[in-house]
Amino acid sequence: MQVNDDTDPICGEGGTRAREVLDLVSDKWSLYVVAALGQGPLRFSQARRVVAGISQRMLTVTLRRLVRDGLVSRTVTPTVPPQVTYSLTEAGHSLRRAVQPLIEWAFTTVDDIDAARAAYDAHVDEQA
Repeated sequence: MQVNDDTDPICGEGGTRAREVLDLVSDKWSLYVVAALGQGPLRFSQARRVVAGISQRMLTVTLRRLVRDGLVSRTVTPTVPPQVTYSLTEAGHSLRRAVQPLIEWAFTTVDDIDAARAAYDAHVDEQA
């Protein structure tokens, strides 16, 4: 089945730029970082504690990419040592509002997904 650009713009040729943006926010860590910063500005070490499981390197890479794309701002306070704070920009807050329904869906659906996986695995095991 061929998808028409008019039917689903993400799948067609015209969706290239939109897919780039979706790729940006659908990596493993970006939405977690955006969610953490949605609670307010954080220093690097605070963000690392809030985003459970992220390595220092991945947090650095993710923050750098989010800053480059205009979703997060980086503020350096000239102290000794310099204090760096990260916060969401208006575009970052807009992203957080846009994905909030997806986050809520994940929380309400996780039990159904677990049950479906268990049923599937039991069925596959019976046939093996």
